[in-house]
Amino acid sequence: KYYPPDFDPAKIPKLKLPKDRQYVVRLMAPFNMRCKTCGEYIYKGKKFNARKETVQNEAYLGLPIFRFYIKCTRCLAEITFKTDPENTDYTMEHGATRNFQAEKLLEEEEKRLQKKREEEELNNPMKVLENRTKDSKLEMEVLENLQELKELNQRQANVDFEAMLKQYKELEEEQRCKEQE
Repeated sequence: KYYPPDFDPAKIPKLKLPKDRQYVVRLMAPFNMRCKTCGEYIYKGKKFNARKETVQNEAYLGLPIFRFYIKCTRCLAEITFKTDPENTDYTMEHGATRNFQAEKLLEEEEKRLQKKREEEELNNPMKVLENRTKDSKLEMEVLENLQELKELNQRQANVDFEAMLKQYKELEEEQRCKEQE
């Protein structure tokens, strides 16, 4: 490119773009959902041309939160959802309902139980010892059960290879005799 000697980049006018500008992006549905107007199921991974905007006055630890607008594949009703960086997930806003997720509930329950256990251990040193002994007993039981299963499988899978080979040779000889006859 040619820049004349009297070129001043400060004289170029800047574009005045609004803060809540929307961009068109291609994205996949981040979770299973069901449209509220027509009842159409939209499955995780379905591709959409969506409008994306930055949510004003909302951020999590300096990370911006984005809002996405998609249209239902059947009735073209607008569905919106936002990013949720705190839980590394998305939250449904309106237009559809999120389908049940058993794995997410299990993870939350597990985290809650772990947190409760840590709080108990923090306040009571005897609880730490009790939990440690329970864990070691449980681990020993699991190892014993595994050992029993291995022994059971070995007993049931006790294959006599010599007898199998002998039987196979006998069958081959019988077939040869029949062919010769």
